[in-house]
Amino acid sequence: MKSPLADRIRPSVISEVAGQKHLLGEGKLLRRLIDGSDEIPNMIFYGPSGVGKTTVANILAAKTGKTLHRLNATTASVSDVKDIISSLDGFLAPDGVLLYLDEIQHFNKKQQQSLLEFMENGRITLIASTTENPYFYVYNAVLSRSVVFEFLPLDAEDIKEALENAVRKLSETEYQGLTLNITPDALTHISESAAGDVRKALNSLEISLMGAIPDKNGTLTVDLELAEQATQKKSIRHDRDGDSHYDLLSAFHKSIRGSDPDAAVYYLARLLSGGDMQGAMRRLLAIASEDVGLAYPQAVTIVKSCCDSAMQLGMPEAKLPLTQAALLLATAPKSNSVVMAIDAAMADIANFDTGDIPLTLKDTHYSGATNLGRGGYVYPHPFPNHWVEQQYLPDKIKDKTYYEYGDNKAEQAAKSYWQKIKEDED
Repeated sequence: MKSPLADRIRPSVISEVAGQKHLLGEGKLLRRLIDGSDEIPNMIFYGPSGVGKTTVANILAAKTGKTLHRLNATTASVSDVKDIISSLDGFLAPDGVLLYLDEIQHFNKKQQQSLLEFMENGRITLIASTTENPYFYVYNAVLSRSVVFEFLPLDAEDIKEALENAVRKLSETEYQGLTLNITPDALTHISESAAGDVRKALNSLEISLMGAIPDKNGTLTVDLELAEQATQKKSIRHDRDGDSHYDLLSAFHKSIRGSDPDAAVYYLARLLSGGDMQGAMRRLLAIASEDVGLAYPQAVTIVKSCCDSAMQLGMPEAKLPLTQAALLLATAPKSNSVVMAIDAAMADIANFDTGDIPLTLKDTHYSGATNLGRGGYVYPHPFPNHWVEQQYLPDKIKDKTYYEYGDNKAEQAAKSYWQKIKEDED
């Protein structure tokens, strides 16, 4: 019986690993460790399934030249760990071993502690992977001796690239003599249906190829209909590079701005069904400041927490915090004073000379500052209400107003507060 496609064509070099540029891009720490010396630290790879944790661990194992042992914590026991430890005194592992421990969160404290002595003296180099937050599930002593790397869900473009590489490899190996034709819409559908999991996408590709029938010219075609059957998911009109993609994001944004929670949830569902969780989160984060802003300043913090939760959960559970964020923003009081203020300031900067920073505000933390005319700034905190009248804008625009208080309760309260303070000062 053949192993799954994801295992048969697993990348053996970093350049073939899909996504994870924040870890594997040029100059990033994990990439430096892979490209550097043969010695590597103990590491914990944290992230959802199918995002490259095992692949990167395999590449690291091959690089070190150490004897490699693999354990899955869901089935391994203390005796398995003892067997590995006993091999450290034999001629088969003179330089120690590299232990790849999958799903470390299933090891209890005693099992994890059994590795500590050998991690400490370097005879065991641990690469552990987990889909759960290691700061909750990994024993502190193991955690403190390890470097944690978070692997993120892949976006559809990364998965599409992995599928294209897979098709190329299959054409050169298992499907020699045949022409593999995966139509663009089929490739996009499989990529977007995988919810960030490249293994799931490769399984769908393999099932699609199994169901394809070669024509008289030896061409094996996987079209959208076949891809939908393989993924058991109907395609939704959602072209990432076309008008429909931007139309959908626009409708989502405008529905929240227009305080329609039902439409907000509907368009969010379409975005998530089309595999565009990242696009939805970017819009939610922008809306929190652009359209709610100071009318409900806590919204941006709550929305950020919801997006972080979504990233940690992955789909399908990610839909819950993202729906919470969308409903919060749709039903929150609205203010666009934030975007109006920054746009007005940036327009002035772009269109004319706004002048130099007032001398009173320039840095004076060096000898000779007073010789250059710096100084005269008044520290506000000793004054009543921590405020004293002085000029902050450059001379050319000293009377300019960029921020106009919104007509919502929160901003009007702030407006009244400052009006009273400044009137009392007068």
